[in-house]
Amino acid sequence: MEDLLLLIHRIPYPPNKGDKIRSYHLLKHLARHYRVHLATFVDDPDDWQYVPHVEALCASSHFARMNPLLARVRSLQALVKNRSLSLEYYRDRKLARWVENTVAAHGIERVLVFSSAMAQYADHYRDARRVVDFVDVDSDKWRQYAEKKSFPMNWIYHYEARQLLRYERQVARDYDASLFVSAPEAELFRKLAPESSARIGHFSNGVDTDYFSPHEAHASPYAAGERALVFTGAMDYWPNVDAVQWFCDEVFPALRQRFPDLRFYIVGSRPSPAVQLLAQREGVKVTGTVPDVRPYIAHAAVAVAPLRIARGIQNKVLEAMAMATPVVVSPQALEGIDAVPGSELVLAEDAPAFADAVGALLAGQQEAAAAIGLAARAKVQSQYSWSSNLACIGENLECS
Repeated sequence: MEDLLLLIHRIPYPPNKGDKIRSYHLLKHLARHYRVHLATFVDDPDDWQYVPHVEALCASSHFARMNPLLARVRSLQALVKNRSLSLEYYRDRKLARWVENTVAAHGIERVLVFSSAMAQYADHYRDARRVVDFVDVDSDKWRQYAEKKSFPMNWIYHYEARQLLRYERQVARDYDASLFVSAPEAELFRKLAPESSARIGHFSNGVDTDYFSPHEAHASPYAAGERALVFTGAMDYWPNVDAVQWFCDEVFPALRQRFPDLRFYIVGSRPSPAVQLLAQREGVKVTGTVPDVRPYIAHAAVAVAPLRIARGIQNKVLEAMAMATPVVVSPQALEGIDAVPGSELVLAEDAPAFADAVGALLAGQQEAAAAIGLAARAKVQSQYSWSSNLACIGENLECS
């Protein structure tokens, strides 16, 4: 086996955690074909328990401790350096030194970078074959943030959108291949970085359909006599926070009037203060971290993904589809997912449409909702396999 340097912005474990699913499966795939030397950050004290699981997949590894609050403060230095805040946020001298020593010790000729901010650690290794998995066009996410915020945050977010795009374009010019999570995401970046369009591609996320299966028995986490809508995701992530706030403000009250037994469960780790406040509303439940999201998806009447800010592919949608739970999505949440609205999920473009779509599933025949769920699972099984989707990684790393 040949040696490969892998740079990931957050420890790629546990494998069922939304923002780590892609990086975990990428690491697992690479470990079958290379001696992987991994450098990554640990920004949650609870994640140190997962270090042995990740070490077992690697020939060598370095885990850099990060304090997110201090990293945010440090990142503000970028404003006077004319640099991206994201690059400053993930800047670490010890990690850079480990990378330098590892490349020298093993003569590494292949590098895979996961997320744009980690590319700074491989910028100097121009003799190696370098591939970057941007996943999403992060600079465009900052642009969307800016449009939703007021001064001074909108100015800072616009600044970061410009600076990060400049760096993303530099990386795409210098690296041998740039990959994204979906065809629309890759096409967006081709428009933003036309000089690198020939080396831009994508590979989709996958789903472990044995793990996310409707055939697995799970005890219901819901109270007797209630019907549940469910939203899953990291609840300190602003697009998720914005989504559930909008749903609670604009959609859920009308549904509660029609269905008094209805509850809206917000299931995910680290709920922000704004999300915790939603739990004070009638019928809204905020769980915080749960050991397993599958019972909440399996026993929900409907899964909802009312995102208004989104990039890439939403794992929460694919996982609900895999479990044959009918899903109602916004256009932003559907982007990048090859599912047919009306037969494999339901698309709703605004608040009245969302209320109507969810209401129709709740009031309609169970057979209709079940048919959507079964069609959704069949789509995931046929098109969202990790093994087939990851095949392009080796092709890009080995192409001469």
